[in-house]
Amino acid sequence: MAPHLGHPAAAPPAPAPAPPVAAQPVPVHAHITDAMKAPDLVRLGDNVVLARFETMKVYAALGAVRSLLRSGRVVPGQTLVDSSSGIYALALAMACHRYGLRCHIVASTTVDAVMRAQLEVLGATVDQMPPSSSLRLDQERRVRHVRQLLAERPDFHWMRQYHDPVHYAGYAEFAGLVAGALPDAELTVVGAVGTGASTGGLVQALRRSGRPVRLVGIQPFGSVTFGSERFSDPEAIIAGIGSSIPFENVRHELYDTLHWVDFRHAMAGAVGLLRDHAVFAGLSTGAAHLVASWEAALDPGRLHLVIGADTGHRYAERVFARHAEALDRSSLRPRRIAALDELRPPWSVMEWARRAHQESGGTPAKEVS
Repeated sequence: MAPHLGHPAAAPPAPAPAPPVAAQPVPVHAHITDAMKAPDLVRLGDNVVLARFETMKVYAALGAVRSLLRSGRVVPGQTLVDSSSGIYALALAMACHRYGLRCHIVASTTVDAVMRAQLEVLGATVDQMPPSSSLRLDQERRVRHVRQLLAERPDFHWMRQYHDPVHYAGYAEFAGLVAGALPDAELTVVGAVGTGASTGGLVQALRRSGRPVRLVGIQPFGSVTFGSERFSDPEAIIAGIGSSIPFENVRHELYDTLHWVDFRHAMAGAVGLLRDHAVFAGLSTGAAHLVASWEAALDPGRLHLVIGADTGHRYAERVFARHAEALDRSSLRPRRIAALDELRPPWSVMEWARRAHQESGGTPAKEVS
């Protein structure tokens, strides 16, 4: 005889139907880049909003390519070349597709097969660096390869995403979106430093409008940009966050606060973002989520905007397949430091106070002007 299971629990009442909402017109875009460039704004907390991009650097690539074509520095049919860890490569390939230009990418070892296939179908040619144990070696190899290409093909135009200020131009449009969508109040922007153009371009444009904006930048250990090059984090080749060579597009005087975050902490932020908010995003976004959560708790009256540069697809195996190993984000705290000689992994924070120059730096790899 089957055991008596009793009456099933009563189902919760169905939610009341939502009132009808007038349909908003949906734009028909001339090219996919117009649809991809704008982020989704997602509230993560009372005073935290995420700007979640599919590929954030579409703003930079479109703005730069349009400016170069208008000025005559490049012409239709010319080949644009640059080095990239992934999302800029895709953005540049799409901009070239839109404007009738050829594209050649010197790809980081971190560019996966899915990304490479997209680039090749879009018409880009790709030279990828071999597996590397460090951010420094990967970037230095790419720099040397770009120099070799330019020596062989002087008709190529090097986009110099790390150095040419033309990459700031596109982010003024993003600033306009932020200004229209978020309350006109004090704002803290939290994002990876990387090339400097995304956080720098956004914050410069917002500050010019008169809005009080703090800029909180994030770096990996091993980056020369804000003086952590004496450390190594072999598990983290997060080339979109830091650099082994000085980037001229990083304007140190724009940054109020710096956080240095290791791979394990960035992973905790990325896994926590998916677990708590169902947002699948990359390691730089995970690091920004971790940092913004801590910053927002210190200043609950101020709105914090998290920059989510890309989706999590290229980190599926290295990060999300290992989700059971992820640290509990809520238990993590940074070490406060007053000078770079106090810097220590796994997470340190320092008030940079908009100083114009870093306190220490690495030896630059030889670049082309």
